[in-house]
Amino acid sequence: MPSQNLPSTSRAPWRRFPAWAARWLLAVAGIGLLVALLLGVGAWARERALRDLESQARAAAQLSLAALSHKLDKFHAIPRVLAQDTALAAVLASPTPKALDGLSRRLEALGGELGPAILYVLDATGWTVAASNWREPDSFVGHDYRFRPYFTDAMDARDGVHFALGVVSHEAGLYLSRRIDGAQGPLGVVVLKIGFRDLESAWARSGMPQFVTDRRHVVLLGYPEDWHYRVARPMSSAEAVRVRASLQFGAAPLDLLPLDPMLVDQGESPVPLLRLTRAAAGLEKGTQVLHVEQPLARMDGWRLHLLKPVSAALAQAELTAQALALLALALTAMAGWWAVQRRRRARALLAARDALEAEVRARTGELRHANERLRAEIDERRRAEARLHEMQDELVQANKLSLLGQVAAGVAHEINQPVGAIRTYADNAGEFLRRGQADKVSANLSTIARLTERIGGITQELRAFSRKRTACIGTVELDAALDGALMLAGPRLGRQGVRLEDARAGRPSPRVRADAMRLEQVFVNLLHNALEALADTAHPGIRLSVERNGAQVRVRIQDNGPGVDPDVRERLFTPFFTTRAQGVGLGLVISRDILAEFGGTLEVLDVPEGAAFEVALDAMEDME
Repeated sequence: MPSQNLPSTSRAPWRRFPAWAARWLLAVAGIGLLVALLLGVGAWARERALRDLESQARAAAQLSLAALSHKLDKFHAIPRVLAQDTALAAVLASPTPKALDGLSRRLEALGGELGPAILYVLDATGWTVAASNWREPDSFVGHDYRFRPYFTDAMDARDGVHFALGVVSHEAGLYLSRRIDGAQGPLGVVVLKIGFRDLESAWARSGMPQFVTDRRHVVLLGYPEDWHYRVARPMSSAEAVRVRASLQFGAAPLDLLPLDPMLVDQGESPVPLLRLTRAAAGLEKGTQVLHVEQPLARMDGWRLHLLKPVSAALAQAELTAQALALLALALTAMAGWWAVQRRRRARALLAARDALEAEVRARTGELRHANERLRAEIDERRRAEARLHEMQDELVQANKLSLLGQVAAGVAHEINQPVGAIRTYADNAGEFLRRGQADKVSANLSTIARLTERIGGITQELRAFSRKRTACIGTVELDAALDGALMLAGPRLGRQGVRLEDARAGRPSPRVRADAMRLEQVFVNLLHNALEALADTAHPGIRLSVERNGAQVRVRIQDNGPGVDPDVRERLFTPFFTTRAQGVGLGLVISRDILAEFGGTLEVLDVPEGAAFEVALDAMEDME
């Protein structure tokens, strides 16, 4: 056949390829696949580890943010409260040396309660006239701060917020300021300087750099301390000159943070992975760190940054994943070899697969149960929120019933008198009827009817006062609420021999925005507090007055008892604070919250004798 004459060179080329070369190529290909697999597994492990580390870093940043926000919330309202202090305004209006010395002592006492903070007062020219650190060598008293933005901002816009390095103390802090207004215009500014040494110490113990930057990316505070007043991205020379001229950060050079790349890119976006260009915070140069940041809601432009070291963790995750991959490959090879060698290895692998499937089913069931528990917890939380609203109403009702118990004895005495009279008139009517004296019977029955109306009025007031219902805010006749409170407190007024001076006589009853029964509850609470204070007073008296002040109606209840101690006055509206042995410290707190529902307020006044509480309510005539 012709095919038999073909030369031997006509065989396929691969058959002429040496066996050792083919094995060498297979080995190289296998090594290449192994290297690619290990690189892929390592990259996957690094990515997964990075996500876990980011979750941890964000959780840590959230805790630090919560601590910082709590500190700011704690101090934010203090300048506003002090700016409304009439005594402070009076000192600025007539600044005598004795008055200013007393003001410094008062600020010193208040500053001792606040902790790492300094309170001081500037007059309208920016001159410090009183300060909580007036005894210290670096006292702020006698210094001119008219150039500080927190003074100029407060004088222009009423409030000021500024972070800067102290001119006298050289300690950085956040300055919160509030303008103090008088009858003739601004009298000055009250300033609260907050330090952050305690937070910085806590952040230092974490071992991770944590710091706060402003809108210009300047580090204001945090750990490490030598990063203070560095910048996260380059600052223009003109802006740097303006910052130095303002003395906000003293003579700080405003150098860049030792990070590569910069903390934020040109588009103001945070860079997630950075390296230290020099050792810092106990971390070596070149350490890779994960960057997370959180904005501060109250401080415009402030952001909290946290740098979590990840070099060792990522390398460990990559190495572990690659080792596990190699181990998996080795196990797979051994399993295949044993499968080829013995068929019973197949049965063992099948059993292992069944076990794995059972484990997966078990884990799936656990996950399903966990989801069910999570849904149950969500439902429980919703129910808890609903119960919270119910408990708030129950707390108001409990306070009402507590007051009701206090007036029960007096009301019982008030009812017993007409009941006894009714019995007497009924007996007399029976005798007159027997005698045939019909006109006298009719007179006695009329008297009995009037007495029952009196009892009905008292019991109706008690029922209405004790009834539990939700707030119904609308137009309320103020005198009706006051008269109802006086009816409930009247028996005790008589029993204690308290003289009531009612200054409402001859005036029309104003209409206010409120809920009638809850407003009455507030007045009963204030009257009983006054009666408690008058228990040991020789000639007890209570004065009730109502006056119109612009769009508001003010009701003042004043007694001539021992009064309220100045140290106690600032804590009167703190829950569970009381000066009575049997009190629970909720009456004034509940009364203030009830009035807040109407848009009203409750204040304790500074009066020469006794104690005076004033309720302010919106007049409905101005709203209609």
